[in-house]
Amino acid sequence: MTKVLIPSGALGLGYDKAALEHGIAQGPDLIAIDGGSTDSGPSYLGRGVSKYARESTKAEWRNLIEARIAANCPLVIGTAGTCGTDSTVDWLYEITLEILSDLGATAKIARLYSEQDPSKIAQTPLTPLSAAPEIDAKAITNCTHIVALAGAEQVNAALNTGADIIIAGRTTDTAIIAALPLANGDHAGGAWHGAKIGECGALCTTAPQSGTIMVEFDASGFNITPMGDGATATPHTVSAHMLYENSDPFILYEPGGHLDVTATRYTDLDGKTVRAEGSVWVPSERYTVKLEGARIAGYQTIAMAFLRDAHYVANAQDWCDDIIKHHAAKAADRMGLDPRTWHAELRIIGQHAVLGDLENRPPTATELGVLAIITAPDQQTASTLAKLMNPYLLHHQLTRDEEMPTFAFPFSPAEIDRGAAYEFVLHHTMELSDPMDAFRLEVTDA
Repeated sequence: MTKVLIPSGALGLGYDKAALEHGIAQGPDLIAIDGGSTDSGPSYLGRGVSKYARESTKAEWRNLIEARIAANCPLVIGTAGTCGTDSTVDWLYEITLEILSDLGATAKIARLYSEQDPSKIAQTPLTPLSAAPEIDAKAITNCTHIVALAGAEQVNAALNTGADIIIAGRTTDTAIIAALPLANGDHAGGAWHGAKIGECGALCTTAPQSGTIMVEFDASGFNITPMGDGATATPHTVSAHMLYENSDPFILYEPGGHLDVTATRYTDLDGKTVRAEGSVWVPSERYTVKLEGARIAGYQTIAMAFLRDAHYVANAQDWCDDIIKHHAAKAADRMGLDPRTWHAELRIIGQHAVLGDLENRPPTATELGVLAIITAPDQQTASTLAKLMNPYLLHHQLTRDEEMPTFAFPFSPAEIDRGAAYEFVLHHTMELSDPMDAFRLEVTDA
């Protein structure tokens, strides 16, 4: 049997300290926590930085290092620093050294690096996944960062160093949990399935904010038990998590194969713990890893105006469409720009800013926000285009016959330069002859 304690869905989200202490008392064999994903968009990967504050990360990571010492077991984090680039692995490594110094403690630390050289990837055969964008060598070499998603094999290579703390670059969310049970000979289907259910901590329970859960793996399946007071796992909450960030509720693809839970049986053991059996791991003929890459798509300036006049609230889309038309004409006349090189968008907040054309509810707002997003090849052009739009957002009339309106800006100046805007480039897989071919390990006694 292998016990894996999962404090929360990601480092930086917080967790219930009492629940963590309860988990430590159960004697885990491993503490595993995710460090991020692509959820927050391409900017973090593009820039190679974390979305979470360093202070918050350090505080939570310190608690987990203390928990590791108390439990006398390894601590592993995957996708360190939100995006798992080499720079964010090193960022968390520096934080780890500071914490160990503050605690007067020592540890063997393994760093698993996942970043790839864009020029080499541009020359590597890749297989597109569903809905992958069209790419060429130039698109790949323009990526500021590319990472490969490590699987259980790479995490186990780090565990095999005897490290107390493993700081991994980009990994699949499940790999850091499944690795040790697989190495210990626990049921392969159960290892991957339990890892998938446990990846976000207590999200698979009736009290998602409680954070901490224990997953016990054995020869035929796994048990999920929440550590927080009042939190329970049910067959519904556990089985439903297969749909989280996964298009198929029964199949999950990972490096080296796929998980099939079609025949899985979920059993409520005691009103708090759920057991699952019957999951199947299907090895693949080829070993592949997914790649993620991001590049600069342009530079952005934003501005916002608020509409409250009932006439304009009721006709907000017509107002926005007319502004886009007049603004484009002014940009062509005064800046001589090729319209294919820049883009202006007005999103009506409170009407359909989230779903766009998919919105199916009639608007009922008293007031609306209009967010202008200007994207251009450089920051100066984006800023100038936003300033050209400023008078329209402030005073544009729906018709020539009505009085000139005045709308509200929440800031002065109204324009806010966002800097570089990034886009994802890669949603492809790469075949490896050996699982470690695209990864490297560094081990340090600290």
